[in-house]
Amino acid sequence: MKRLSLETLGALPAAVARPAYDAHALGIGIVHLGIGAFYRAQSAEYTDDALARKPGPWGICGVSLRSAEVRQRMAPQDGLYTAVEKSPAGVRRRVIGSVRELLFLGEQRGDVHARMAAATTAIVSLTITEKGYCHDPATGQLNFAHPDIVHDLASPQSPVSAVGLLVHALASRRASHGAPLTVLCCDNLPHNGALVRGLVIALAQARDEGLASWIAQRARFPSTMVDRIVPATTDADIADNDAALGVHDAAPVMHEPFKQWAIEDDFAAGRPAWEAVGVQLVADVAPFEAMKLRLLNASHSAFAYLGFLAGHEFIYQVAAQEAFARYMRALMRDEVAPTLRIPAGVDVAAYQHALLERFRNPALPHRTQQIAMDGSQKLPQRLLGTVRDNLATDRPIDLLALAIAGWMRYVAGTDEAGRDIRVADPMATDFARVSAAHRGDLSALAQGLLALRAIFSDDLGADPRFAGKVTRWLAALYAEGAARTVQRAVAEHR
Repeated sequence: MKRLSLETLGALPAAVARPAYDAHALGIGIVHLGIGAFYRAQSAEYTDDALARKPGPWGICGVSLRSAEVRQRMAPQDGLYTAVEKSPAGVRRRVIGSVRELLFLGEQRGDVHARMAAATTAIVSLTITEKGYCHDPATGQLNFAHPDIVHDLASPQSPVSAVGLLVHALASRRASHGAPLTVLCCDNLPHNGALVRGLVIALAQARDEGLASWIAQRARFPSTMVDRIVPATTDADIADNDAALGVHDAAPVMHEPFKQWAIEDDFAAGRPAWEAVGVQLVADVAPFEAMKLRLLNASHSAFAYLGFLAGHEFIYQVAAQEAFARYMRALMRDEVAPTLRIPAGVDVAAYQHALLERFRNPALPHRTQQIAMDGSQKLPQRLLGTVRDNLATDRPIDLLALAIAGWMRYVAGTDEAGRDIRVADPMATDFARVSAAHRGDLSALAQGLLALRAIFSDDLGADPRFAGKVTRWLAALYAEGAARTVQRAVAEHR
C-alpha cells in the first residue's frame, strides 16, 4: 500500500478533506515542542483551518523531546496525517497539512536549536505534559534539584529540558538578531503562560541577569486554555483509517467533535488568523482555564481513579454508570461551580451537561489508566485549588475528598482484586515507599501521602477538615469498593 504524502494526496477519496492551501510551499513560523496526538488533533488543526482562510508563513516544525517515533511515522509522509472525528453520529476524516517538518532532539539538537533561534520563528508552543516543566506543582516554582535542570545549568549549550531549550534559544536570539518571540504553553497548568514565564526567567537568572531582563522585555507568554478529548491511537484505528483512505497513514489521530482554544491576545511577532476559525482571543484566559481545569479535568481524574478501581477500562463505561453520572453532576454543580468566575456569555450549566455527554461518547475509548497517569502533577490544579477555595469559604468538599481518596487508593499500588497497578507517575517511588511503610494502617497511609509537600504543600495535610474526610473515604474504598462508595457518596449528598 502506498504511503500518505503530498504525492498521493490527490488520490484520496472525495469524502476525505484535505488542506485548502499549498502545503508544499508553506514557510515555517511555529516550532512546537511535544508533537503528540493532542496537539495534532487540536492546535495544529486550528492552524490548518487558519491557513485555509488566510495564508501566511505559519507552518509548524514539530519537535519530539524523548522519542523519534513521531518523526519516523510522519516524516516519510511529508508531515501529513489524518484527523479522525468520531461520535455516535459517525466518522469524518481530514488530512492536516500544517506540520511541515519533524525533528527529534536526541538526534537533531542543532536543527532544533536553529529553528527555535531563527528570526523567522515567531512562536514556540508546547504540549509536554505537566511533568515536563521541571517545577514543583504545589508552588509553581522551578525545581533546581531536578536532574534536567541541574544538567542544563552545567551544560547550557546542550539543554535537555524544555525550559532549558527555551532559555538557550532566547539567549541566541538576543546575541544575534534580537527578534522577539512568543512562548505559547498549551498544557493543562493554571495560568500556564505566567507559570512558564516564571520558570524561563528563573533559569535565565541563574545563568545571566542581563539575559533574564531581555527575556522579560522581548518575549511574550500568553496563557491559553485547550480542550478536546483525544484518546491514544490504536493499531485498529490505523488499519481502519488505511482502509478508508486507500493509502497508509502511520500517524492518524482520533478526536471528538468538540474543540475549544482560548488564548490571551498578547503576541510578540504576529500569529496565524486563529480568530477567523473559532479560536477565542481574549484579554484574560483565567476564567476559561479555571472552568476547564476544575470541571472537565477534575471530573476526568475522579472518573479515572474511581472508575478504574470499579473495574472500568474506559471513561465512557464509567460515565454510563448512573451513580458515577450523579456523582459527577453533584461534584461540578455543588463543589466546583461555586468557585468559578464564569466568562461572559457562557452557560455553565449547559457546559456541565455537555461534559457528561462528551465523556459518554463510546466512539472514543479513552482509557482510565491513560488519564490516571502523572496524578502528582495534575491534582494541585485540577482538584486541590478547588478544595482550598471551598475550605476558605466553608463550602463542602466531600465529593472532592472522595476523588483524592480514589487517587490514594490507586497509587497505593493494588486494585480491588489484589492485582498490582502500574502507577505511571514521576513520584511513583514515593508512593510505593509510603504504601509499604503503612500497609494495613489506612489512617497512616492517608497521612503519609498527604505529607508529600510537592503535591499538598504544607496546609492541606495539616487541615483536619480535609484530612479527616479523605481518610474516611479511603477507608470506605478499601472496605466497600469504589462502586458502592460512589453510590454511598451520592446518597449522602442529597
